[in-house]
Amino acid sequence: MIEHRVQIRVRYGETDQMGVLYYGNYAQYYEIGRVEALRELGLVYRDLEIQHGVMLPVYEVHARFHAPATYDQNLTLITQIREKPGTRIKFFHELYSPDLKHLHSAKVTLVFFDIKKKRPIQMPSYVEQIIGPHFE
Repeated sequence: MIEHRVQIRVRYGETDQMGVLYYGNYAQYYEIGRVEALRELGLVYRDLEIQHGVMLPVYEVHARFHAPATYDQNLTLITQIREKPGTRIKFFHELYSPDLKHLHSAKVTLVFFDIKKKRPIQMPSYVEQIIGPHFE
């Protein structure tokens, strides 16, 4: 399993009139978690696209709200890859308040996608070399 943690502070512009994190912004937080989790492993999104011709479009999102996140909270986002990827890579996200209250959870599935061929592909071998050992 792969796990990454990052702190994200809720900014004023990300909230609604009640000072609660707007529901559409959770997906952006989860993108931060995915990008930083992969970066920590040595996989940079930009390099995947430019150097290797591989994109990771979102295929599916399942989300559950447990409690509201509010303005100026410094949240902890835990991102996990719990199973070895194939054509798809699943990210599990958990968002916690500063006092460790569970606020939100989501599972986001992305697809390895060949930019030139415009079709899904199996996880590229160079990605397998980096991610694979975490699942042996």
